Amino acid sequence: MRHIALGTLQEWRQHYRSNPDSVKETLTALVAGFSKNDTAWLYLPGADGLARQLTELDRRLAELGGDPLSLPLYGIPFAVKDNIDVGGWPTSAACPDFIYQAERDAEVVARLRACGAIVIGKTNLDQFATGLVGTRSPYGAVPNSFNPAYVSGGSSSGSASAVARALVPFALGTDTAGSGRVPAGFNNIVGLKPTKGWLPNTGVVPACRLQDCVSVFALTVDDAQRIAHLAGGYDEKDAYSRRNPRTAPAAMPATPRFAVPDRLEFFGDGNSERAFRQALRQLEAGGATLERIDFTPFSQLAEQLYSAAWVAERTVGIGERLQTKPDSLDPVVRTIVASGFNYSACDAWRAEYLRAELARTINRVLAGYHALVVPTSPTIRTLEEMKQEPVRYNSQFGTYTNFVNLADLCALALPSFLRDDGLPAGITLIAPAWHDNALADFGRRWQQTLGLALGATGRPLPMPNAGLSVPSAHQVRIAVVGAHLSGMPLNVQLTDRNAVLVEKTQTARQYRLYALANTQPPKPGLVKTDDGESIEVELWDIPLARFGEFVAEIPAPLGIGTLALADGRHVKGFICEPLALRDAKDITAFGGWRNYIAAIIPK
Repeated sequence: MRHIALGTLQEWRQHYRSNPDSVKETLTALVAGFSKNDTAWLYLPGADGLARQLTELDRRLAELGGDPLSLPLYGIPFAVKDNIDVGGWPTSAACPDFIYQAERDAEVVARLRACGAIVIGKTNLDQFATGLVGTRSPYGAVPNSFNPAYVSGGSSSGSASAVARALVPFALGTDTAGSGRVPAGFNNIVGLKPTKGWLPNTGVVPACRLQDCVSVFALTVDDAQRIAHLAGGYDEKDAYSRRNPRTAPAAMPATPRFAVPDRLEFFGDGNSERAFRQALRQLEAGGATLERIDFTPFSQLAEQLYSAAWVAERTVGIGERLQTKPDSLDPVVRTIVASGFNYSACDAWRAEYLRAELARTINRVLAGYHALVVPTSPTIRTLEEMKQEPVRYNSQFGTYTNFVNLADLCALALPSFLRDDGLPAGITLIAPAWHDNALADFGRRWQQTLGLALGATGRPLPMPNAGLSVPSAHQVRIAVVGAHLSGMPLNVQLTDRNAVLVEKTQTARQYRLYALANTQPPKPGLVKTDDGESIEVELWDIPLARFGEFVAEIPAPLGIGTLALADGRHVKGFICEPLALRDAKDITAFGGWRNYIAAIIPK
């Protein structure tokens, strides 16, 4: 069977639906098509390694009754950065002398394999995830997928390259200082840098344990978000894993308010500057409001990662090797890690105090915006240029990435307009912790608006999946019918709690609407009856942790129950006690509260 060109998760699922018995043939052909000279790969499983995974997939499928639809990633291949363990495979962190055989899967890998996914290979990286360039590996530099004379970005270079060329639909990377974003920007793909502690780090070789995140590369925002939700969640074995507080918004409004740095630095790269300014114009054309903010605290915090005691955290991770086997390390990596010995414990505490102060300032600034928009990287360099200035140019790449984990923010790197020379130049949205879904909501719209080709494949972006949106486990979908509608007096009780408007729709033909007497502001009552009609409602997603306080503000005779919608769905919504209808006016004929208010207000 020849290799079939497949890109997104949707395309892989469609292929298996049409060819349900082709998993082995498809994946065997896929691996057979990989070049042995491709520096993106550090380890490929071979026929035996692939067969063992397929046997396990068959066993898991049989336990679930044999229906492939019961496994959301059935037979879908993915790649894993080689500082993340895959059970029975070697882990190198791009250091040959460090290689060990992993006894078990990293937690994120185990969760994805439990969903039916197949690990197709381990990918190259800047050694010990120290770099944003993709050149600091004894196994060779990973070239840019658009122009091999340029860097791919790192440290997750191999994972980004494999996705950009659609060798796999998604791949795992890691991100400490930007390693899950810079290579996405340089290769025209999506890089999801999650909130710290959402995706567990159990089974990941640490770079800086306090800052490390497992990241996700994909061709589309939909796919990256889907993988993060399948792999994410609290892990008791990871000391830095966190539970989602369920207070963040699920989406962004159609006209978001974005912050932009007041001083934009591109290090003389006019191509990158023009591409970013084109992106800003597109954001404004799409309805976003852009406001300049003082970027000083962001820059100050970014500088701390490598020019202060924080670098010593990398020294803790591989310091023993530095002392016993220094020649096993890449020279640039060795120099960076060795600098950590220059700091004392007192220096480390001072660095933490400064980090906390700057992070507080940054989060206070961002609280007034839906996200900060920055260039993913201010510039890009050739492989030859990187040899001349390996540290300085790496530092330039981190201008808009290094502060993110130190400030406990989440980020989403998105494809954007190509530069004049044809190289990618992505943008990144950055927001407070746990706003990952809101970033993805906007990122999805951004991709559809631009309609750029997928990665380096030249293939068009597929149409979005059809169907109605489904609330996540972190939100409650509620139907509002009266004073809480958008633009109405009590709508602020939703927006102040990070609720977002999902859609406008109608109830099933089972309800009557009444204008209640003596209510301020005026409110309607919705009652289920045998002779009802469809009533206009708005559906809002409110964070689960804020739902209780919202309900507590609802006065009698109103309450929250379950409403039936015209399309058959059932959601939480406003209901009314029947006793309140004695003096109420039946306004069902208006079809909704907004129509009634418009009719009674003098024009």
